[in-house]
Amino acid sequence: MESLSRLEEKLSLKFNNEELLRQALTHRSFLNENPSLKLSHNERLEFLGDAVIELVITEALFERYPEKPEGELTSFRAALVNAKMLSEVSADLGLNDFLLLSRGEAKDIGRARQYILANAFEAVVGAMYLDQGYDACRKFLTAFLFTHLEKVVSEELYKDPKSMFQEEAQERVSITPTYEVMKEWGPDHDKHFVVGLFLEKELVAEGEGPSKQAAQEEAARNGLRVKNWQ
Repeated sequence: MESLSRLEEKLSLKFNNEELLRQALTHRSFLNENPSLKLSHNERLEFLGDAVIELVITEALFERYPEKPEGELTSFRAALVNAKMLSEVSADLGLNDFLLLSRGEAKDIGRARQYILANAFEAVVGAMYLDQGYDACRKFLTAFLFTHLEKVVSEELYKDPKSMFQEEAQERVSITPTYEVMKEWGPDHDKHFVVGLFLEKELVAEGEGPSKQAAQEEAARNGLRVKNWQ
């Protein structure tokens, strides 16, 4: 397995326990294919990292915007910590080069990889928290994730795409959009859904995600683009 020192340079952090970082990059599918390896997959670290990220970003937003109400701060946070944003930051850091995946997962570079990258980012933060503590996580997330806030605000990425599409559809064509699950697959711990966005019988767009809600949001986002309603 490749040394993780190159990744540690990108993270600007030297782990005391490098095995925590390796675990953060180990997908369950890799262990299913390599059961003899003495490794653990990253789902528990992902669970921990998700909570750390939410707290750090909440604290940073609370300090940055003392005048803004809770609802707006919640929208900003959701746009900063969603799978799309986390996968982009994860890719920028080069986590993709260090992921331990099954041969099948390694070939899939589409939407499924986006969620694997986002989950790996959360797991790395979880590993960082265990290895270095909260302050190190706050420093890291401020440098690599919170810096995207300006883009979130200027491009209004914090606006819920489902609400935006519904408002536009009702105003422009007097139709309330509906969503329908087109496909679903995968075990309980790794579900995937494809959801169709409809205006009456017209299939406007589809979206994919690890939950019906995420897939609906992606479909709405795609629908806004298809209709040029952004």
